[in-house]
Amino acid sequence: MKKTPMLLQLAFILFCIMAIPTAVLTWYSGSQIIENSEAAIGESSLAGLNASRRLNETALANLAQDTSRLAATNIFDRIRSFRTYEDINANYNNVSLALSVTKELLNLNRRVDGVYSSFFYLKDSDYVFSTDSSITTLARYEPLDWMDKALEGHKGISGVWVPRRLASGEYVVSYVYPLNRLSTTTSGIIVVNLKESQIGNYLHGTETAGSNSLLLDASGTVISFNDRARLLSDGRKLPFLREIMGQESNEGYTFRELEGNRMVYAWSRSPMSGWWNVSWSSMDELMQRSKEMQGKIILLTGTIIVLGTLLAILLATWLSRPLRQLVRTIRAKSDLGVVNRNELAFLSLAFKRMQEEEESLFQLLQEREQDTRSLAVHRLLRGEIPPRIAEVFPYRCYRVIVVSIDQYRRYAAHTNTETRSYHQYLLGAKYEGLFPEPLNARSVYHHDGCMVIVLNFDPEEGEAFSGQIHQALEEIRDESLELLEHSVTIGVSDPADTPGRVALRLFEAMELIKRRMINGAGSIMYWHEEEEEENSRKYLDSESSERRILNFLDAGNLAGIFKELQSLRSRIAAEENIAYDNIMFIYYQLVGATLKHLRENHLGTGRMMTGQGNVYSNLAAMDTLDELEEYLYGFYCDIVQSLDRSPRETNHAQRIIDYLTQHYKEEIVFEEMAKQLGISYSYMRKLVYEQTGKSMIDFVNQLRIEKAKELLLEPGLSIKQIAAEVGYYNVQSFNRFFRKYEGMPPSGYRSAKSKSS
Repeated sequence: MKKTPMLLQLAFILFCIMAIPTAVLTWYSGSQIIENSEAAIGESSLAGLNASRRLNETALANLAQDTSRLAATNIFDRIRSFRTYEDINANYNNVSLALSVTKELLNLNRRVDGVYSSFFYLKDSDYVFSTDSSITTLARYEPLDWMDKALEGHKGISGVWVPRRLASGEYVVSYVYPLNRLSTTTSGIIVVNLKESQIGNYLHGTETAGSNSLLLDASGTVISFNDRARLLSDGRKLPFLREIMGQESNEGYTFRELEGNRMVYAWSRSPMSGWWNVSWSSMDELMQRSKEMQGKIILLTGTIIVLGTLLAILLATWLSRPLRQLVRTIRAKSDLGVVNRNELAFLSLAFKRMQEEEESLFQLLQEREQDTRSLAVHRLLRGEIPPRIAEVFPYRCYRVIVVSIDQYRRYAAHTNTETRSYHQYLLGAKYEGLFPEPLNARSVYHHDGCMVIVLNFDPEEGEAFSGQIHQALEEIRDESLELLEHSVTIGVSDPADTPGRVALRLFEAMELIKRRMINGAGSIMYWHEEEEEENSRKYLDSESSERRILNFLDAGNLAGIFKELQSLRSRIAAEENIAYDNIMFIYYQLVGATLKHLRENHLGTGRMMTGQGNVYSNLAAMDTLDELEEYLYGFYCDIVQSLDRSPRETNHAQRIIDYLTQHYKEEIVFEEMAKQLGISYSYMRKLVYEQTGKSMIDFVNQLRIEKAKELLLEPGLSIKQIAAEVGYYNVQSFNRFFRKYEGMPPSGYRSAKSKSS
């Protein structure tokens, strides 16, 4: 499409706009014509069939009424005493009476068109009165045993209609009417034989060319049909007739495919006799006119489309002229290196190049501005006054806020460099937007998990915004916790009225961060110069604690060491104004005294310190007294266990494995578990790795995933239920760990196992 000229593209679009709706409309109208024509044909076929049925029913009803009227006369009473053929021929009077009966039968035949013959049989006699053989004996007439079968189970005073074939080969529908005591005292049967051809005339009177009509009795026997070879046969063997006769509705129509032709079947069941009138016709012949009309519509549509195409080309030429002129102008004034492309592709590329250049320039300006601001903040924090400082910090007063990540070592251990850089960028942008106007906030990353915010404000408005500043600091603490999953401690310096004092205010805020050791993580602290001067004079002596801890170490009494560490922490926490440097000196001195004691007792510390790293650096990275206590307890546990290797190590490993196997569904705090077992956390990790070749977290997760694999084979449990059952209270975490260990999600594992089984 990019090489197709714009003129042809525009012409094609205009053509589609006109041609597609026209074609769709034509198709829809044609389908509606066919559909409506089929419905009309079906209704018409059913109406014609009902007309034929009513005409046939009227003729049969008239014949039945004439027969019952004849039975009501006393004509048959006159011959009631003639039991034999000889009785009739005994005298002239008897013959005259018999001939009068025959005459009445002939009159009955004349009242209804299509009567082939009729006869009367007197019960228990040996003769019949008939219009085709006059008065004759039973031996010379056709057998009458079929009447017994026809009247079997018959009730009421009306007769029955029986389709049959006479001995002469004529197909008739016989009306068998037994005389009853309500009309006469004579016992006998009147039979009127109506020609099947007469019924066919009524039935086929509304037929069109190519259609067929059929009359069936209630049992499915063919009474009348164009194919005379099928008369008196089982009509349900014809295509679709068994299905039609099984319909609950007494009338209707349907469409069926028969030998490649679409046929319309209509049926109507007589409520009087239960006979079925069925007709069917070929839709291809009946729809000829509709298809001719549809063809004319298609031809007209094609003509409209051709004319529309010519109009689309003319419109495309006219509409594209200004755009083509613009392309020629741009090509003449600039070389974009675009060849074999149409006008639209050329303009798209030209505008894209312009947009890219604009975005690149805008991004460069933003980066330059951001770098300028960051550089100005860093220089200000170093005690330098950057040029044009008023562009970055327009007000006279400053305040420095330090946001320090608690337990930074753990945070750094669980995140990579890219993630930490992203967090720094995201937090810096959030921090600056949390302070209300007209406070001017600029944030930069300082070092070791510390973000520095320089707050610039008018001294007259600073006090008025103190409450909003504190609220912003609380939001900073909450936002940081949500993003980092680590709490932060915030230190806020005193205000500075000149840019040269900002570096001193940074020192104040950093000193406040050190007080996290006493106040705990997640605090917001403000600098008060008078209190800090008093704090610097506080000092605590820990020599007695050192001696007791060394004695417990010699005895291998870890419980005593732990108790003494707790006592030391309590004494430090009880001192309200103890300095941070004093706290660190106490613990540095305790570690130094321990190492000196081990060397004096000729005990090598190399193996004991394996994996510990630089102990003093580790202590300096601790934020709170709890962390210091926990770290030192682990430090002494490793020393004691290194000094006293025994079978207890194996017992410890087995106890750890057993505990994890029994409690893997629970949320296990490994540090608390180590305290319960009386060993250090680092030593416990080492034992588990030596025993299983996995870390404790991997071992617990492996136990959970193995149990989850068993539960996934049970169809009644959902993924969420299984996650909770094995100890994951977050489905996303369950999916992540399952994919890590099994290479597929839980749902995929369940599907694979169900297919294989």
